[in-house]
Amino acid sequence: MTSEVDNANIMLDPLDIQEGEETYRNPTEVKMSQIVLPCHANHCGELSVGQLLKWMDSTACLSAERHASCSCITASVDDIHFEHTIGVGNVVNIIAKVNRAFTSSMEVGIMVTCEDLYTDRQWKVCHAFATFVAKRTEAGKVQLKQVFPHTQMEQMEYSLAAERRRMRLIHAEIITDLLSSSTAQLECQEYQDAVPAERTRVESVELVLPPHANHQVSTFGGQIMAWMENVATIAASRLCNAHPTLRSIDMFHFRGPSHIGDRLVLKAIVNNAFKHSMEVGVCAEAYQGGEPLRHINSAFMTFEVLDSDRKPCTLPRIRPEPVLRLRLYAIAVFYVCRKYIISSKHTEVPLSVPWDSSNQMYLSYNNVSALKLMDTRNNWILTSEKNKVRLYTLEENQMLSFKVEMHVSVGAGQTFHLLSDLRRRKEWDQHYEECEVINQADEDDTLYRVATPSVSKRGKGQDFILLASRRKPCDAGDPYLIALRSVTLPTHPPTEDYTRGEVLCAGFAIWEESSTVTKVTYYNKATPGVLPYISTDIAGLSSSFYSAFSACSHFLEANKDSVAALPPFSPQHSSNNTVSVKL
Repeated sequence: MTSEVDNANIMLDPLDIQEGEETYRNPTEVKMSQIVLPCHANHCGELSVGQLLKWMDSTACLSAERHASCSCITASVDDIHFEHTIGVGNVVNIIAKVNRAFTSSMEVGIMVTCEDLYTDRQWKVCHAFATFVAKRTEAGKVQLKQVFPHTQMEQMEYSLAAERRRMRLIHAEIITDLLSSSTAQLECQEYQDAVPAERTRVESVELVLPPHANHQVSTFGGQIMAWMENVATIAASRLCNAHPTLRSIDMFHFRGPSHIGDRLVLKAIVNNAFKHSMEVGVCAEAYQGGEPLRHINSAFMTFEVLDSDRKPCTLPRIRPEPVLRLRLYAIAVFYVCRKYIISSKHTEVPLSVPWDSSNQMYLSYNNVSALKLMDTRNNWILTSEKNKVRLYTLEENQMLSFKVEMHVSVGAGQTFHLLSDLRRRKEWDQHYEECEVINQADEDDTLYRVATPSVSKRGKGQDFILLASRRKPCDAGDPYLIALRSVTLPTHPPTEDYTRGEVLCAGFAIWEESSTVTKVTYYNKATPGVLPYISTDIAGLSSSFYSAFSACSHFLEANKDSVAALPPFSPQHSSNNTVSVKL
């Protein structure tokens, strides 16, 4: 499942090797450029997504092997959203580099852009994150060397890689839970003109030959993904009787190897059709001779049909099979979560997102990732300092953020435990008038209702419904994190006694500087509900935040020897569970 190199042109940038100049370049970075020929294109003269996936997999694998100094195999590829298509004659430029290495696996970031040679115009096509595993050598399991980020962008991706890895490890378990424990009874409305789902079913077999494999006789991961894309496109075409355009792919997760001589059975079916898009489920299974089928991979792909003006067309209704209805419920949840929660365009995400156990993983990921992004910023402006408590501000995209930084003579682990329980925050923060636990989702995520006093004499107080997500360090050198954001709960609607406030991103990053000294940094992306409490501090007209964080320091030091209020953490969550999508 390693990536292939198909007429690859691996480039070295001349700017990176100028004599007499030291220009930094990530040592794991690999570049590939391919001109799109008719043999790479579909009937519309556009680059086949399957071919693009093979090139992306090839480039990423070369980057992983450059870092590991040994052969690597594709373990998974995260969700991919294709922003534009690529025409014949254009040049595809792919850049891949290792964001972070763990014990024997590593995350590789992939960026794909397109270049028009005649107009010198370039545009982004997609970006993706792939996980590769270093293959065992004769000496045994490979222990990967660490990645050391140099730039702010590398530091950001390094930090976020740990959270993405956590989500990958529990992805299959979440799907399994949705499919097995959901009791939702769906009412599938019957439409006279609905297309039976069975009509879209596709099954195809491919014989794995030497050109499809690497020198280890394992099938290239990119080749398997390309075959899966092919049968998914056929299934989508059968629903709409037109040529569909692939817009996004859910996570590819390779559950086992495939080798030369395998027969790969590829199955696809349209699971559901929305107004302008449809989701196709596809899986790949392998066998040799009379042995039973081995599950290799599963994915969900979203297609659109575009008119002559490149606008999405309205799609026909689909009549699913009864056995698919429970799965459709789970897929619908995922469809909404990916669109509104895990969005790189954070300005399009509403401040408060509905909480549900089925979207906990995504909300928690978004919560912690937003805090990590703030923590990696290096352009904060020091506004004021008093008694070694520093206030910084940052204004970007018409959004004001602030951070408060201080040091305490308390161990990082104990600081983390004391600050994790928001119920104790009112012991040092005058803005926390009331705090109650609404739902202890698990060891990592807790829902709180927090009430704050009014900033004016006659005004109403505010209350917040907050999701608190906490994380222990993934590796030495990582901080402890306590991330906060607003969510909505049907059981706790706004009341007349309080104005419902919202928190977009807030929380603590706790860094261990020694066994007894800890740096505590508090972040907050100021929303209209938060600004009234800190505006006078930022303007220099008040120093209430100094008092609050001095009180926080005294609170931590007074309780540094106390028993932690929260149960001890278990190791970072991992799961070997897998889920098969039977088509």
